[in-house]
Amino acid sequence: MEEIVRTNDPVLISFLESILDDAGIKHFVADGNMSILEGSLAMIPRRVLVDSDQLQKARMLITDAGLAHELRPHSGGS
Repeated sequence: MEEIVRTNDPVLISFLESILDDAGIKHFVADGNMSILEGSLAMIPRRVLVDSDQLQKARMLITDAGLAHELRPHSGGS
C-alpha cells in the first residue's frame, strides 16, 4: 500500500474514504488510533493508504473532487 494523503482533518478523511469506497478502491487509514496516545488533540496526522495497483485511479478521483492539493507527491513507481 502507498500513502496518498496525510492529514489531521477527520472530515477530509471521511470524505476520501467515501470517494474510495464508492469507486471500490481498497484503502486503509493508518494512525487513526493515535488519538489515544496524543489525547485527541489531532497532532499526529492520519495517513490514507491505497493499494499500489489502484494508486493512479485514486489520485485521479481525488483530483477530480478538487482535492489535488491534499495529495502526497507521487513517488514515480508504477
